[in-house]
Amino acid sequence: MRISEEFIRDCRAFLQADQLLLEEPMSRQTTFEIGGPADCLIFPQTIEEVCRVVALVREYDLPLTVLGNGSNLLVRDGGIRGVVLKFNGPMSEMHLEGNHIIAGAGAHLKDVSEFAAKSGLTGLEYACGIPGSIGGAIFMNAGAYGGETKDVAYSVKAVAKDGTMKTYSKEELDLGYRHSVFQENGELICEVELALESGDEGEIRQVMADYTQRREAKQPLEMPSAGSTFKRPEGYFAGTLIDQTGLKGLQVGGAQVSTKHAGFVVNAGGATAADVQNLIKEVQRLVFEKHGVKLYPEVRMIGED
Repeated sequence: MRISEEFIRDCRAFLQADQLLLEEPMSRQTTFEIGGPADCLIFPQTIEEVCRVVALVREYDLPLTVLGNGSNLLVRDGGIRGVVLKFNGPMSEMHLEGNHIIAGAGAHLKDVSEFAAKSGLTGLEYACGIPGSIGGAIFMNAGAYGGETKDVAYSVKAVAKDGTMKTYSKEELDLGYRHSVFQENGELICEVELALESGDEGEIRQVMADYTQRREAKQPLEMPSAGSTFKRPEGYFAGTLIDQTGLKGLQVGGAQVSTKHAGFVVNAGGATAADVQNLIKEVQRLVFEKHGVKLYPEVRMIGED
């Protein structure tokens, strides 16, 4: 085993048995349903537990990776060395303070959007179908239908590499197109505060229903994927370029360019990370050959080949 027994023992001193898994296949933990094993997967239940795990990771000099609900992510076939933290359970709970929603980083965006609607709060309608967590939405400044996380983000509680907790104001988050400060500093997003406006629940749900209908009609939600595969090139749409290149249905192993929306690479059955990576390279090559436009992956790729 690549993780010391001492580290495992120190973690088990404050974690329940089901909070720590060894050699866990990441195919069970990602929306792509692809990925080799993580040496050690931990599900923290509180920010305090996150602080303690991070401090131990530093003490034992181990690599650390953080997941929300495993969307927008491709874990390579060799898996992930060191420790992986995945936020779910109590780390995905949320509550209301006036017009502000306080949500654990693991809360699914669709659940936060639904909670906002039920509370008569507008501003999160765009997020009703994004397959990710609120922590991941901050990390990537997720957006859809003209809305972005930066429009509603108010503050974030994060854990630094030394295991101490920090609070970031909206201005300090450096939210831009698919970017946040956390991509540079490597700190762990644990809790998010969103500032919303009062609205009419009926009108809010009408907008959400429209977005949901549009998404279900266009996107391959019935197949495992990591969401939209490529970033939007300036002046173009990646899916349109791929479609115009005639690549819908193009397949490498079990990875396929969706026949429903060319901007998505899907797991058509038994796909490996290598299949996905090779298909992405082929799409990039053919699109550049035909249109002279470079496509860059929006999907994060982590782990070892």
